[in-house]
Amino acid sequence: MATLVRDLMSQPPITCGADASLADAAQRMQAAQVGSVVVTEDTKVAGILTERDLLRAAAAGCDPSVERVHLWMTANPDVLGPDEEVAAAWTSLSGHHYRHLPVVEAGGLVGVVSIRDLIGHARIRPAEEPRAEVPKGLEGVVVASTTIGDVRGEEGFFHYHQYSAVELAEKRTFEDVWHLLFVGELPDSASRRTFGSRTSALRSLPPGLETLLPLLVTRGTPLEILRTSVSLLGSELGWKALRDVDAETVWSDALGLCAVVPTILAAAWRLRNGLEPVPSRTDLGYAANYLWMLTGVEPTPEHARAVEQYLMLTVDHGFNASTFTARVITSTEADLAASICGAIGALSGPLHGGAPSRALDMLEAIGTPDRAEVWLRSAVERGDRLMGFGHRVYKTEDPRSHFLRQVAQDLGGPLVDFAIQVEETAVRVLAELKPGHRLYTNVEFFAGVVMESCGIPREMFTPTFAISRTVGWCVHVLEQAADNRLIRPAARYVGPPPPQPVPQI
Repeated sequence: MATLVRDLMSQPPITCGADASLADAAQRMQAAQVGSVVVTEDTKVAGILTERDLLRAAAAGCDPSVERVHLWMTANPDVLGPDEEVAAAWTSLSGHHYRHLPVVEAGGLVGVVSIRDLIGHARIRPAEEPRAEVPKGLEGVVVASTTIGDVRGEEGFFHYHQYSAVELAEKRTFEDVWHLLFVGELPDSASRRTFGSRTSALRSLPPGLETLLPLLVTRGTPLEILRTSVSLLGSELGWKALRDVDAETVWSDALGLCAVVPTILAAAWRLRNGLEPVPSRTDLGYAANYLWMLTGVEPTPEHARAVEQYLMLTVDHGFNASTFTARVITSTEADLAASICGAIGALSGPLHGGAPSRALDMLEAIGTPDRAEVWLRSAVERGDRLMGFGHRVYKTEDPRSHFLRQVAQDLGGPLVDFAIQVEETAVRVLAELKPGHRLYTNVEFFAGVVMESCGIPREMFTPTFAISRTVGWCVHVLEQAADNRLIRPAARYVGPPPPQPVPQI
């Protein structure tokens, strides 16, 4: 018989009001020796405050005797029914990165179930008891540990190592983030110069790939050309299976790959359009050099910085499809080229990396601000997806979109003004027609606006995304290789029951 939530939940739940002080909430938790307090209004669940929220408030320097609970709680959290199976609790807790969930029956709060309750239950389950149903798409399933970074979707926050990715994009350079991920720390001035000199010297194409690239450019999209080029690059440079090479060599190979990917893509685009490739320059930063090689014109500081900030925000983003693909291939101890080719293949899918240009296509289809509401309302009512809206992880505004909106506003122009008007209208329409879904712009919406404003051709939007994400893929390859175990999950068979007799012909 399946275990139900009511069998594990703590009761009675500890509660407080939204206007209670953090000190009062903390005292209630301590007295009951629990890790959360449910925030109620007229007996209805309004939010939940956890020990982690108290720590965040303390780190921000708040006075707990003055600060109110509603400013730090998770508002309108998911709830469970007491007769739901434990698998539902696992899915909700892991999918939202929660630690506690209120349990509600007939509209009233009856208990709380925590991740600790579920872990305790998992430890005492009989070995023959079937495992909980794995959510489709592995949503919320933790498959590995990492020191690279994390995405906290409910909070609208993500980080690289211990630093906010948004703050890094605001204050540092792309090379600084690259150094952070590859070396493990942010560089000082001297380290920045050394790292910049080393990586800029690795930007040129090797002779064999340079010769073959003109033959490749008529035979695929820019991402397909990149995928093939990375494979050829690994072959030309003699990259070996990971078990046959030391970690320092893989690190150096990965550094060179990250440096040369912008050169491959810029040269490929120019050759596809009947233009001669533009040689890289060592006196320009990573983003500025990419724009120079792509357009043949030295970019303005404003354009170079805008593209650099976009690249910094997209280096890594948890175990997304392409990053997970890179780690799976790495776990087989294939060479670096195989892992990155697989990641590029995953990125090429429209559900992963293909949305920035599609978001601009939507803006063009709308045409003018006065058409926005009718167009968007009709699209939502038909069940069409609004490109650039919604995210698999974020249940609040995507912090990358929030930052890039400001980057776009600093660039200015009619496209930016129009995009902001459409965004405001779309958020209002979605809130009305899809209540409770919390749909906002994701990174692709304003990424497309920024790249278009900086002169990047639309067919190069997703390839530009691949430039930054190559750094993230490579550092995940390095981490997986350093403590490797073959990734080999199981599947649940749901076909006809075997064994069946094999019929004679």
